[in-house]
Amino acid sequence: MDSEHDIDTPLLPLTGFQQGMIALASVAMGAGMTINFVVVAPLARQAGLTPIQVAGILTLSTTIYALMIPTWGRLANRFGRKRVMVFSLFAMGLTNMAFLFALSAALAGAIAGMTMFFTLVFVRIWFGLLSPGLQPASMAAMTDATTAKTRAGGLGMIGAGMSIGSIIGPAGAAVLAPFGALAPLWGSIIFSLVCGALIGLILPERRDITRTSSRPKPLSMRDPRVFPHLVFLFTYFVAVGMIQQTLGWFIEDHYKDTLNLTKEAVVLYTGISFACLAVMMVIIQFGYIVPRKPDPRKILPVGLALVSIGYIAANHVHAFPAMCVAFLVIGSGAALAVPAANALGSLSVKREEQASAAALLAAAPPSGFIFGPLIGASLYSLASPLPFYVAATMMAVLAVYAFTITSKREIESD
Repeated sequence: MDSEHDIDTPLLPLTGFQQGMIALASVAMGAGMTINFVVVAPLARQAGLTPIQVAGILTLSTTIYALMIPTWGRLANRFGRKRVMVFSLFAMGLTNMAFLFALSAALAGAIAGMTMFFTLVFVRIWFGLLSPGLQPASMAAMTDATTAKTRAGGLGMIGAGMSIGSIIGPAGAAVLAPFGALAPLWGSIIFSLVCGALIGLILPERRDITRTSSRPKPLSMRDPRVFPHLVFLFTYFVAVGMIQQTLGWFIEDHYKDTLNLTKEAVVLYTGISFACLAVMMVIIQFGYIVPRKPDPRKILPVGLALVSIGYIAANHVHAFPAMCVAFLVIGSGAALAVPAANALGSLSVKREEQASAAALLAAAPPSGFIFGPLIGASLYSLASPLPFYVAATMMAVLAVYAFTITSKREIESD
């Protein structure tokens, strides 16, 4: 049994600013991963790839990314959290840069057909191999920097950073698209490289501690306390991945008769939609969730219901401003649902196991994005409204489950 001093003292304390830098790095990672759904999806189709081929390229790299997370977690234990975080951020920036050059060559006609396809596949594979270290390394660093009482909140910062980044990435396309269709990718590359440099400068170097310190034993993925939350989050991000993959195509096809959309305009309008979602997420997160600290069991079904309603509305509106309103509703729901689901997953175990639970839950978003984009592209090939309808149905089912089952569960408070 740990002494009171051990419980109340972080293993490797970090200042609030240093913890904020770890969260900012998670924002950069989320943005770098998901901006591809806005920029790459429509441009790769214009270069001659089919929707299934585009989704296949992104899905393959995401699969490798998810599978490599445990390996990079072990490397973080061996070489140090800071080093792995810095390497991961630079690897993400440089592999995205290589992918950008390959995509530029495809758009210019320098490569075409299967040569283009396999070139993009080869370049994107390196993203999946080299960049997954940030999540396990940042989880471990935040675990070391927090006590049992503050650990859930500290780990929640990382999850929130990744979630906000996954929205800010596409939203940033709205700002950078006027400078060129590929400008958003350049923005995400610079963002990740700058964050890597800042992490290297600001975080302390303490590799030796990781070899001698005792840590909570890792939880099994099949642990009955965590597994339902893992499946819940996985399902949520499958639905999100379906929409992020197909939204650019939907806007291009949905407004082709009313708006004269160039390839830059498609990126711009898609980015504006995600920007609406991002703005509302930030407002709800820091205007309500942080100061009020609501019971996650109560806000989870409400958030999921709002996301479902927003998806259905986006499929039925005709004016683009109405589409923006629909994404404001989606953002409101996501701001309630994502932190609530992560908090409930962490609080389902004893306090000394919360770090291990959070590490397991961190695999849910990339795992969901393995299947979501491919499912979304397949549904879109059948009919453009299908991804929205199916995603809305999935969110509605999760909302019912959260209201009838999750809201009745006890959470670990000791």
